[in-house]
Amino acid sequence: MGADHRHCAVLGDPIAHSLSPVLHRVGYAALGLDWEYDAVRVDEGGLAGFVAGLDPSWRGLSLTMPLKRTAMSLVTETTARARLAGAANTLVLDDGVAVLADNTDLPGAVAAVRERYAGPVTAGTVLGGGATAASTGLALCELGARTVTLMVRSPERAAEAMAAIARHPSGPSVEVRSLAGDPVSGEVVVSTIPAAAQDAELVARCAGVPVLFEVLYDPWPTPLAAAERAGVLVGGLDLLVHQAALQFELFTGMAAPLEAMRTAGVEALAQRGAVG
Repeated sequence: MGADHRHCAVLGDPIAHSLSPVLHRVGYAALGLDWEYDAVRVDEGGLAGFVAGLDPSWRGLSLTMPLKRTAMSLVTETTARARLAGAANTLVLDDGVAVLADNTDLPGAVAAVRERYAGPVTAGTVLGGGATAASTGLALCELGARTVTLMVRSPERAAEAMAAIARHPSGPSVEVRSLAGDPVSGEVVVSTIPAAAQDAELVARCAGVPVLFEVLYDPWPTPLAAAERAGVLVGGLDLLVHQAALQFELFTGMAAPLEAMRTAGVEALAQRGAVG
């Protein structure tokens, strides 16, 4: 391995399903970089120790559940969007030391929606109340929403996400409703909940929305994504590709080969039998 060899990885628990290694590795190959990118299972209690043990060859970490909020305490410098969301899905390293926490979920979600939908967004609903709900709720505000509704089973678990969305400079109105029966509203409905929580009644309530944004890509399609609809479907792979491209640029300092990364993601899902 040469002096330019670098390491990156995606961390989370669970992590075996992640397509991030596929996307990043294809990006490295396209640009001729001698870099590695792996998936490592790390739980919330193990994150600080893992980061502290990295050697100088490490350049970046992508973070998924349940690590996004914990990561904020590991660095002294955070981007404005990470502070806004109260969560980071990206740690940039210098000589193996974490120096910056960022959140590429937020701009990645904006890009994913705008790639498929050019219409107005005045209000939106987010199913779920975790860190991804906060980031995508903020993305709705970036798209123009003045009202964001969080639909959850336990309102107290949505407190952090609600506070994060309310911090958006546009001063949105943030409401909390019950996932079990209350109506959805707005031009965009974002689902951050597990496929197992998407029962037939919820699917029926979401059937008529102009835009459904399903952040999951595995399993695919989820019940919400599989339902017949007249509106636009934005998928989890759309979000993954756009946020990964932003991470790639943060880690390497080079423009990401977006279409090569997208093609690799589609092919990998097809090989899993997750798309028709």
